[in-house]
Amino acid sequence: MGTECRFCGNKVSANEIGLNKKFFGKKVTEYLCIGCMAKYFSVSEELLNEKIEQFKQAGCVLFV
Repeated sequence: MGTECRFCGNKVSANEIGLNKKFFGKKVTEYLCIGCMAKYFSVSEELLNEKIEQFKQAGCVLFV
């Protein structure tokens, strides 16, 4: 996909893009990687990964 984190420049995965859209709105055009998002929200990466799994299990189409 070639999308990079706006803070650190690391490649952003499809699920990270989905999480950005879930938290910041579907029209967001710049994304944060899971590490930078964890720092931004002051939570663990593990919690964010758990959220991704919860959204997937709930059938959210933003996640693969």
